[in-house]
Amino acid sequence: MAIDSSDPDYVNALARGLAIITAFGHNSEALSLSDVAEKTRLSRGTARRFLLTLESLGYLRFDGKTFRLTPKTLDLGYSYLSSLPLLKAAHPIMQDVVSKLGESCALGVLDGHDVVYIARIPPKTFSFINVPIGTRMPAHLNAMGQVLLSELSEGELEIYLSVARLPATTKFALVDPAAIRKQIARVAKDQYAISDQQLQIGMRSIAVPVRSRSGRTDVAINIAAGDKPVSKKELIDGYLPVLRQAAFQIGQAIYT
Repeated sequence: MAIDSSDPDYVNALARGLAIITAFGHNSEALSLSDVAEKTRLSRGTARRFLLTLESLGYLRFDGKTFRLTPKTLDLGYSYLSSLPLLKAAHPIMQDVVSKLGESCALGVLDGHDVVYIARIPPKTFSFINVPIGTRMPAHLNAMGQVLLSELSEGELEIYLSVARLPATTKFALVDPAAIRKQIARVAKDQYAISDQQLQIGMRSIAVPVRSRSGRTDVAINIAAGDKPVSKKELIDGYLPVLRQAAFQIGQAIYT
């Protein structure tokens, strides 16, 4: 049950506190009071009170000029991750995928305009690709994101395309809404997605949905190949069957 800010059950203070925390991130590791007020559209006085409260609770550190998140904020994310039976069930299955194919394997969920990585097992060999838990990527450029977008209704996809950022991350990135719609329709038909160098030159990934017995999909699983050349044909012929088997096993394990 979703409510909006006009509902009497909506707690503005909580929403503002969370907005303060999420203002920090990549290229925003240290923020001044003015920075936070601007990013959250709060007055300086209101932002100051929230910042000082979060500092007293241990979620922020102040050096006299700027505020930074502390490691305690990780507790918020770990609370979510530890509540998911998915991860406990998926880990050995993902590990088996990595052992068979020698590539990284990850799980992702859709959050707003992004796919968020909630689990990832890197290859046993040294990898130049670092994708920590919590990493966000534009959903339409990421194979897992495309799989999850293909589960949306037509209206939901139109909303996504109307408000999402469509960055030209590489020369292969899809930035035209019509091309994205065509790609998502193909993913819905084929039940797999390939991101072919859309996020990084030389990196290809393939993803499939993790389905419940009723067909519901909240999670996608992928295999990413970036440290060694892998053709699209190899992804489909060699990787896709292994990935689909893993997705089926995870779905059977977590959706009872």
